[in-house]
Amino acid sequence: MDLNQIFDSSRPVIGVVHLLPLPTSPRWGGSLKHIIDRAEQEATALASGGVNGIIIENFFDAPFTSGRVDPAVISTMTLVVQRIMQMVDVPVGINVLRNDALSAMAIAACVGAKFIRVNVLTGVMATDQGIIEGNAYELLRYRRELGCDVKILADVLVKHAHPISVPNLTLAIHDAIYRGLADGIILSGFATGDAPTHQDLQEAAIACRDVPLLIGSGATIENITQLLKYANGVIVSSSLKRNGQIHQSIDPNRVSHFVEATHSINPQTDLPKIFSEFHIK
Repeated sequence: MDLNQIFDSSRPVIGVVHLLPLPTSPRWGGSLKHIIDRAEQEATALASGGVNGIIIENFFDAPFTSGRVDPAVISTMTLVVQRIMQMVDVPVGINVLRNDALSAMAIAACVGAKFIRVNVLTGVMATDQGIIEGNAYELLRYRRELGCDVKILADVLVKHAHPISVPNLTLAIHDAIYRGLADGIILSGFATGDAPTHQDLQEAAIACRDVPLLIGSGATIENITQLLKYANGVIVSSSLKRNGQIHQSIDPNRVSHFVEATHSINPQTDLPKIFSEFHIK
């Protein structure tokens, strides 16, 4: 996948809109207008601050299900995504937590979104929702049935989870790319707000080869220079919010300062041409 074709940047900054609790969520507040207004404000702040893309996710719907979300969540997210796409002139993606990739793909195909994020595309992870198994088989066939070209950005050894099947990072990345057909790889730290380690980033960059590698958590204005030594782009949320607090709204000043910091970084140098042998069976 060529990042330039989607984000008009070879090293995109992708901001995240965390939707307020949606209908059927335990913390659902009863006002759809409040959800839409907040989402529109945050998307506008991200776009005006210079991000290259936006992911919309039902972050405040915790606790999440390990399977399909309620139809009301899909309906609400479809409405919100469509509204935001009419307001901003940057590519929009979708993440339906915890791992409802089929619903994310359906929403994206219907509204014309460019990409989705999938927490567990391949492998098996132990999470606070229980055991989550990769769904690449169903997802790739569903994308073909829908006749769309929505790109799949897949987390590998995703945060808030422990691997059961493949604990090795390189093998997990190879599985996601060559057996799960991921269009891009996302690497995060252990939890929301935690950055991946330098060692993991270096290993992931080598394993990804020509497939884009994105930072999935923990990016700040202080560490972004180090993180982008090996990654092709960054997904960022917490550090763009007021006072850096996850429950606060997006701070336009933080967005613009973060984007400026990424623009000041020199283009990444060539990565070591060292690739482990891997045979697809």
